[in-house]
Amino acid sequence: MRIRIEGHDLPGRDCGGSDDFPGYRNIHVGVQRRERPTQWLDLQPGDAAAVRWDLDCTAATVTKGGLDVRGPYIQGGPGRRFIYLSWGEVDRTGTFTMFRRAKLWIDGVENSTAHAAISGGRLIARLGLTDAKGHPLCAAVRPPKVTWSAT
Repeated sequence: MRIRIEGHDLPGRDCGGSDDFPGYRNIHVGVQRRERPTQWLDLQPGDAAAVRWDLDCTAATVTKGGLDVRGPYIQGGPGRRFIYLSWGEVDRTGTFTMFRRAKLWIDGVENSTAHAAISGGRLIARLGLTDAKGHPLCAAVRPPKVTWSAT
């Protein structure tokens, strides 16, 4: 199975500071690899019109606890699976330094959507990537912040 993440409404390449946010420049976002916190899939600029990542995974089961998937970019244990969307600055040498991340929780996938995704081979997450303060989205992300569908 493949999970596609489609992001829109990105916060911009530069994000000014506020009382609880120091501000950053040359912001990018990517999907963090499991057990390798310094590796990210396809870093995208924070001012892109839209971003997309395709993650190969194996769907293990659908239980009353929800969809259980495994793969190189799937974090957490059974019943607690999620995907990290990591935000960071890219410096002049191309080094990405993470400053925050969003946890895209898979437990928000409805069982009917999970069954359809397993049958069709694709689960799609659509979400805006800017929080209410205009900063990069962070913390736990579940519906209604993300919409899950299957194809």
